[in-house]
Amino acid sequence: MVGRFGERDELNRLYESGESEFVAVYGRRRVGKTYLVRETFGDRFSFCHTGLPNASRQQQLVHFKKSLAEAGYKGVLPKDWFAAFSALGETVEKCGMRRKVIFIDELPWLDTAKSDFLMALETFWNEWASARKDVLLIVCGSAAAWMVQNLFRNRGGLHNRVTSRICLQPFTLNECEKFAEERGLSMSRSDVAECYMAFGGIPYYWRYLVRGLSLAQNIDRLCFAIDAPLRHEFEELYASLFKNAEAYKKVVTALAKKKVGMTRSELLLALGVFPTGRMTETLETLESSGFIRSYRSYGAKKKNTIYQLIDPFTLFHFRFLDTPSSDEHFWSSTLLSSAQTAWRGLAFERLCLLHLRQIRRALGIDAVHVEAYGWSFKGDETYPDGVQIDLILDRADNVINVCELKYATGSFAIDKAYARVLDRKVTTFAGVTKTRKAVHLTMITANGLLKNAYSGRIQTELTLADLFESTYWRKHL
Repeated sequence: MVGRFGERDELNRLYESGESEFVAVYGRRRVGKTYLVRETFGDRFSFCHTGLPNASRQQQLVHFKKSLAEAGYKGVLPKDWFAAFSALGETVEKCGMRRKVIFIDELPWLDTAKSDFLMALETFWNEWASARKDVLLIVCGSAAAWMVQNLFRNRGGLHNRVTSRICLQPFTLNECEKFAEERGLSMSRSDVAECYMAFGGIPYYWRYLVRGLSLAQNIDRLCFAIDAPLRHEFEELYASLFKNAEAYKKVVTALAKKKVGMTRSELLLALGVFPTGRMTETLETLESSGFIRSYRSYGAKKKNTIYQLIDPFTLFHFRFLDTPSSDEHFWSSTLLSSAQTAWRGLAFERLCLLHLRQIRRALGIDAVHVEAYGWSFKGDETYPDGVQIDLILDRADNVINVCELKYATGSFAIDKAYARVLDRKVTTFAGVTKTRKAVHLTMITANGLLKNAYSGRIQTELTLADLFESTYWRKHL
């Protein structure tokens, strides 16, 4: 099993806690939640069940009875969820295992309309499981909004009942590289990075990669072939995660058109008829699911929070799959096109933003409090030229890193014109913000800087090699 060290450590700690534990594992679809739990516990389960998508209460109960039967239940079909959980308790009670590990996967799917599922779950935990010392209840869900609202923010019987929550994140570049090695894929770091820029760190997508094919051939096979497995993934992904998928798709569609992102008020204006209250919930859910990030422009107030599309696959979808080409070899035949070049530049920026921990480590500021911002300025009489800075690291050690994120297949060369742009960015930022901190110009490139007459103005230089570093060990010092 690749990575997930911290998550496995937490699950094993809970197994040995000596108390009953209620664990919620959540994260977006295809990120590896089920795999994590099953690989961690192996044959130590007392009961396992997976909810059915788009099924009625009766269908869910019939399926639940099948799982009960596999665990030793010999009774009749439970008439409702109260009876189902009562049967679960009786069945688990009879198993001879020291620790009663109960795993319910895709929990939100079980909560069908007027089923009283949540109330029955509350009763099961509060009246039976929590009164014991030997129960480890693990629930998983891809519908982050449901998990947050019904488990973490529950104001009823499940209020503060979850004893541990694990938000499973996509793989990092480091983990993707190890995953590729484990599967015998011969990929350069440039290939791993580009694959990440297209599919993100979602293990399910990476499992489709075939040995012996180039990355371009694999992308064609996965996205552009007639029977491409990911050709319609965008629709399936959002439909599986969100009950009102269309609202979520409208938001990410709007954000896909704005590189720097949009404020909440800008989104409401752009989308027209969109309930104000629902926008807040939609943005929170998209962020908790890892599709967008929220950030502020340096010096801006919290109410001016900007929301930016950050999910690599969603970005890739809007650039290339929203109106798919009829060419089954589209990616291979357009490798040098301006469209791919522009996409790589934008996708590399997103890759960097998804690896801020690695950037902090490379800068040697793991232990320093750091706030990440963007910054833009439209110009005024003093500084007539507008500037845009994608990443600013405001450090507690009296330094601000103004970061430039640039993708190039070879060494990136700063020419005379671009040197002027860099100088203007630093001068304008320092002058407008009136910061008293030292401003360090930081360059993050794929393959390093070409040393020339203009490269000396860069105080710190990071490359893909820095982004590939693991940060796990630092958490355990």
